[in-house]
Amino acid sequence: MKNQKNKYHFSTSACRENTNAEKYVLREKLFGTNDVMPLWVADMDIDTPDFVIEAVKKRLEHPVIGYEEVPPSMFIAQIEWMKNEHRVEFALEDMLYSHSVVASMNVAIEAFTEKGDKVIVQTPVYPPFFHSVMEHKRELLKNPLKQREDGSYTFDIEDLKSKIDEKTKLLLLCSPHNPVGRVWKKEELEEILELCLKHNIVVFSDEIHSDLVYAPNLHVPFASLNKEARDITVTAIGVGKSFNMAGFAISSVAVPNKELREKFLKVYNRIHFANGSSLSHVAFEAAYKEGKIWLEELKIHLAKNFYMLKELCDKYPIKITPIEATYLAWLDCRGLGLRDKELRDFFVQEAGIGLSAGISFGREGSGFMRLNFAISSAKMSQLIEKLEKALKNFGR
Repeated sequence: MKNQKNKYHFSTSACRENTNAEKYVLREKLFGTNDVMPLWVADMDIDTPDFVIEAVKKRLEHPVIGYEEVPPSMFIAQIEWMKNEHRVEFALEDMLYSHSVVASMNVAIEAFTEKGDKVIVQTPVYPPFFHSVMEHKRELLKNPLKQREDGSYTFDIEDLKSKIDEKTKLLLLCSPHNPVGRVWKKEELEEILELCLKHNIVVFSDEIHSDLVYAPNLHVPFASLNKEARDITVTAIGVGKSFNMAGFAISSVAVPNKELREKFLKVYNRIHFANGSSLSHVAFEAAYKEGKIWLEELKIHLAKNFYMLKELCDKYPIKITPIEATYLAWLDCRGLGLRDKELRDFFVQEAGIGLSAGISFGREGSGFMRLNFAISSAKMSQLIEKLEKALKNFGR
């Protein structure tokens, strides 16, 4: 919505009950009750931008919704956005449609590795990173992140050096990182690049959260490091997180290197990704063409939400991990002295909120919980009230 000053606000949001929204429909299954505020899956309880909705409405004025090719204008809008916002340039021939980053990741695993090959994941990390590797019968090479004194994380380069061998073929990079909220610095990424070039390792870079970066941090696309990085990188990007458009089931993959692109396409075409939905095409293009102001306003709102949560956690034995990107708070709850199941039950039964269990992101997430704070101001106030009440009563 817009206020009278023609600025966007996020004070309220549409009710998603009874809309088949995943985060609501699955409450009973995941938490044993529907009486929880769902703050687990990474979509926002914030209205999708009006300019996206208007673009879809306009497309619906035509009475035929049939097969469509991906329009070049859609990718051109994304290419311009990436150039202007993230200082990386892709060509039209580099770009491929995908319905999700996870689908793209699975193609990359099959395209660039064989059964028994090793794939690097840096835990704690979004669960499909390691599930996808194991489902393809590849060997999981875990390179756990190092937690620093302030609670933030960095790469453990020495650990990675000690584990890479001739069977290591692919690295799955989460950049910005879900769930720890890091925006990797150029110097950190260059250390990863040096190892990957030395050992002929392809990098699949999941950059789906790249637009949700808080100042003064800047997202550095892995492919932008230099030409050598560009030649070994498959970049997954899209509008789903940035503009709350996951339900359009559309993202993209950029593969600049011709040899890698041919390998990727061999698997991609066999699966038959086709070209997606005609409504998704116009929504995607509208987001990139008209979304800059909305996104900047959104990030201001999200930062306010985060600091409200931090202010509360600072009063209690919960340490909130410093955040540089995403709308996912990584809560260190080890100070509560609860086991993982007890921790989950505390949030559900005492606070009435459904979170993602940290243990699901790898054993390094034990004692943590992930909380999605991409909600309206009204819902944020409800969250703070519920959580503070539960924490006040904890241990009584």
